Amino acid sequence: MFKIFKNKKILITGHNGFKGSWLTIWLSIIGANVIGISLKNNDKKNHFNLVKSKIKVKSYYFDIREKLKLQKIVLKEQPDFIFHLAAQSLVYKSVKNPRFNWETNVIGLLNLLESILKLKKKCCGIIITSDKCYKNLEQKKGYKETDILGGIDPYSASKASAEILFHSFFKTFIKNKKKNIKLCTARAGNVIGGGDWSNFRLIPDCMKMWLKNKTPVIRNPNSTRPWQHVLEALFGYLVLASELSRNEKINGNSFNFSSNKIKNITVINFLEKIKSKWPEVNWKIKSTNNFYESSLLQLNNTKAKRLLKWTARLNITETIEFVVDWYKEFKINQKGIFNISCKQIYEFMKKKI
Repeated sequence: MFKIFKNKKILITGHNGFKGSWLTIWLSIIGANVIGISLKNNDKKNHFNLVKSKIKVKSYYFDIREKLKLQKIVLKEQPDFIFHLAAQSLVYKSVKNPRFNWETNVIGLLNLLESILKLKKKCCGIIITSDKCYKNLEQKKGYKETDILGGIDPYSASKASAEILFHSFFKTFIKNKKKNIKLCTARAGNVIGGGDWSNFRLIPDCMKMWLKNKTPVIRNPNSTRPWQHVLEALFGYLVLASELSRNEKINGNSFNFSSNKIKNITVINFLEKIKSKWPEVNWKIKSTNNFYESSLLQLNNTKAKRLLKWTARLNITETIEFVVDWYKEFKINQKGIFNISCKQIYEFMKKKI
């Protein structure tokens, strides 16, 4: 399906992060030449660190706020495709350190866009933002790409700002001026899957406790999240990049990726479904919360379905099986992580839409 990426140079920023590590593995096993840019992560349980010896990837470690370094690598490597995932991605960290959050998510993106602008060869770039870029009105209908952008916390606001920056930059410097450059943004929310060890995120917080046979404390049990496996979102990014490379009409567009197969599942419902797969796990409910989080987030993916022919592949049961199986394998045999990660990628690709 993705023959277009074989033997191509593909630059991934944030390649050792949660989504970045899965994308790096996926592209590597289908024959792409992957170049990664990330901050160094010495955590032994980091997904990328567990698999890097098994894949072919050229890694650079520095901060994307360092414009000259970023520009140097982009011009040196001359990528055919770029997936920009590097970001400060957590609400609580954006509150603790708003300057780093804003500089990384907005100035870091500007640095990349200015670097891409200097390329003379053809290049397609997918800029990953977030479902939290929308002004959240707690509405039940999903947000469309044309809905108002906004954000209360620094993280959400920075992602809305990144979208505004992108569209301004595209219309000013690229549209009708740089025909070799094609760019889109992609918005997805609350992706889950093996290898996520972030703090203050439901699945990794629970898994870290359950792997130690402890009981996690749950906040916002009645909140609804747009649950989808990380491979669903990455599949969307890959489909978008593939289509963008041959379809000028979508250049400069934004696309939502969300699952129609998993809807209106609250945190507590999701945990109960995990327990049906893993009976030993339990949790406690916390009555108070120290920082704001939206209780309802849904995206409308009609545009991706119509223009990209993309749709979700995994139902709730399959999603939970992928997640639980990965973490169980981690507990039993960390050396087998590459195998189970590849197994899940291949199984996902075989799923019927």
